[in-house]
Amino acid sequence: MRQKDIIILGIESSCDDTSAAILKNSTILSNLIARQEIHENYGGVVPELASRAHQQNIIPVVDAAIRKAGITKNDIDAIAFTRGPGLMGSLVVGTSFSKAFSLAMNIPMIDVNHMVGHVLAHFIDDDGKEKPKFPFLCLTVSGGHTQIVLVEDYLKMSVIGTTIDDAAGEAFDKAAKMLGFPYPGGPLVDKHAKNGNPLKFEFSKPNIPNYDYSFSGLKTSILYFLQKQLKLNEHFIAENLDDLCASIQKTIIDILMKKLLKASQELNISEIAIAGGVSANSGLRDALTKLSSEKKWNVYFPKFEYCTDNAAMIAITGKYMFEKGIFADHSITATARYSISEFNL
Repeated sequence: MRQKDIIILGIESSCDDTSAAILKNSTILSNLIARQEIHENYGGVVPELASRAHQQNIIPVVDAAIRKAGITKNDIDAIAFTRGPGLMGSLVVGTSFSKAFSLAMNIPMIDVNHMVGHVLAHFIDDDGKEKPKFPFLCLTVSGGHTQIVLVEDYLKMSVIGTTIDDAAGEAFDKAAKMLGFPYPGGPLVDKHAKNGNPLKFEFSKPNIPNYDYSFSGLKTSILYFLQKQLKLNEHFIAENLDDLCASIQKTIIDILMKKLLKASQELNISEIAIAGGVSANSGLRDALTKLSSEKKWNVYFPKFEYCTDNAAMIAITGKYMFEKGIFADHSITATARYSISEFNL
């Protein structure tokens, strides 16, 4: 007898993107994102504006996702939502909507850890794309997090390395701001780096023990270097923009790769994945591809639409929790800080 299809509505509202997705078994039927361009005027995400925009966007986005998937709300078996980590006001909007939808439709709700979602995005069925084999290491890099995660099963993973201060994505964006780029500047650094010489300028690299990262010193190093050069030549940035971007990007990627290589060698794991917004960076993908060829790694890249915050990754995580009967009750609350170790089931 054929097993019944599982249809899950995923909700992601951890920062400034309102996203809804419909998943059928392991296949995404729709994955829609409403972006909030207003933050570009402020050079970063303004939490209060983000939560207000989520309130305006969430019902239209969910409705559009259901329509695009070709189903009705009555077909949905469960709603999975991001409980944390993230901006508290933004998370509350998604959590509150999920509670209301769950009660109205009399279906279970599933609370998902945002960072686990990034890792499990690799298991979305997508045109026969190969999936990582357990155990594997996942370098999860975004604006708010930089982690090396040891993944032993779908819902069993642990953070073995993390940043002790700033995230790599933040380092990209802050460096971009110093260079005069608008927010978010990370993708613009990547774009200009393609035309630059990555060996033209050198910046300090931290010496942090174990598998942990640090990027605050690098940001300071870039700031002082630019201040010094601008005193000598006020046009220094404009005249060296591509080379600066290439050199900054190479430094950040070298820092990331050094610890990932260390973890792979010491744990004897050659299955390597990347996830998070910065996993879309072309320099990072090229460096990982090159290293995988040298070290005989099996490397897995997420589809570009699953790199940034999206509800598809929340839905696929919800699917694995649904199969285990792991549901949330309606007393649950959003949490701005929510580590993977707390999530392990």
